[in-house]
Amino acid sequence: MSDGSAQDQTIWPMPKFHFEVKFTGGGEGMVAAFQEISGLDTEAQVIEYRAGNNPVFSTVKMPGITKSSNVTLKKGIFVKDNKFYDWFAKIKMNTIARTAVTISLLDETGAPTMVWTLKNAWPTKVTGTDMKADGNEVAIETIELAHEGLTIANA
Repeated sequence: MSDGSAQDQTIWPMPKFHFEVKFTGGGEGMVAAFQEISGLDTEAQVIEYRAGNNPVFSTVKMPGITKSSNVTLKKGIFVKDNKFYDWFAKIKMNTIARTAVTISLLDETGAPTMVWTLKNAWPTKVTGTDMKADGNEVAIETIELAHEGLTIANA
């Protein structure tokens, strides 16, 4: 029986429960702890085209504009922690403080292994917790971020 010390580290996929989020806009850096993150996807819209004199009676599909979903982050509510609502409250007619957001999937040593970076992110929605008199769950708030592009890098 082997002790596993000679096992190749690239065999197993990464677990998704060890991650960190950094906000780096406006000259300030902040690391925040979140319970859940979703919406880290990007896609290319499809353009269908067919020339009128094409002898093939089907369209050609080409890549068009790329788009990304809004990213949703969920975290516990802490006493005197209104950072995200304060950020949201700064929205004025077509102006908002935009920031870069870096989401890192971490290995067992805490080093980033995969990194998603949101360009010019800003809050589109902040949702407070639901409340229930007989509940025993942690109070969770949700922030939804719009952004101008998502890059993915392996560290």
